[in-house]
Amino acid sequence: MSAKPEMEAYLMVYFSDDDHSLHMAISKDGYSFTALNDGKAVIIGDTIAEQRGIRDPHIFRGSNGSFYLAMTDLHIFAQREGFRDTEWQRDGDLFGWGNNRGFVLMKSDDLINWSVANVRVDQAFPGYEEIGCAWAPETTYDPETDQLMVYFTMRFGNGLNKLYYSYVNEEFNQLTTEPKLLFEYPKEVSYIDADITQVGDSYQMFYTPHDGVPGIKKAVSNKINEGYVYDDAWYDTEPRNCEAPNFWKRIGEEKWVLMYDIYGINPHNFGFRETSDFIHFEDLGHFNEGVMKATNFTSPKHGAVIHVTKQEATRLANHWGYQLY
Repeated sequence: MSAKPEMEAYLMVYFSDDDHSLHMAISKDGYSFTALNDGKAVIIGDTIAEQRGIRDPHIFRGSNGSFYLAMTDLHIFAQREGFRDTEWQRDGDLFGWGNNRGFVLMKSDDLINWSVANVRVDQAFPGYEEIGCAWAPETTYDPETDQLMVYFTMRFGNGLNKLYYSYVNEEFNQLTTEPKLLFEYPKEVSYIDADITQVGDSYQMFYTPHDGVPGIKKAVSNKINEGYVYDDAWYDTEPRNCEAPNFWKRIGEEKWVLMYDIYGINPHNFGFRETSDFIHFEDLGHFNEGVMKATNFTSPKHGAVIHVTKQEATRLANHWGYQLY
């Protein structure tokens, strides 16, 4: 068995409302992030998405050494940009805000060259033709089934948004199982943007319920796709709307960072809290308003962070003309 590669840097993916495209930022210490390509997009949304724009990127590092990007196929300003004649692809009264139906799934071995698949949930399984949205897909690995699992927000018609999961094939271009409910919120409200992290024998799932002011809550299970126990505590510290939690570990430390998108402030920003016991969280503030720094970019949207090796980070940074080491 080959030795597990040593992680030495952090890679963040996010998108911008200005271009509905994929952005990347890199960090050696997990505190100060620098956007690659001088802050411009590294993958343009109109080259990969059915709606000519992406949102909600998530990146996952597989145990096989491959990287997996999952994104919402949706451009909320497509009418303004001349990509379509209507505000949404379908009737907003019938299908609600956004009302997209699919994802962009991408796979890479080097973080530079990517395969691209446009996956339509409404076309994948009978009975899903009238879904109202398919948002914020994230990828994880289920050790019990030895399969990749994609979990996401979905609604039927213009109903409540809920959290679902499906398995995905090895090529990362097709859902293989019908969506199933991941977690049931105890109130009749929408709940979105799940983010699952395995910590020891448990799975920590942060998510966003629209229960009053939208914010970040958590549920924990010993299984990856069932049995999540509701916790009524709020894990963000913001008085304004938050969404898109992402939970990541500091390299070499027993500390984890909860990162989230504060979309209720202008300009929007990311918030950060840190924990070592998953009960007590220290507020680290926002980007450039505390210990966390964004050196050459502002107003990122819906981000995710993974660990990378020094070799991977150097190769990626060099590709975009940035000297990291």
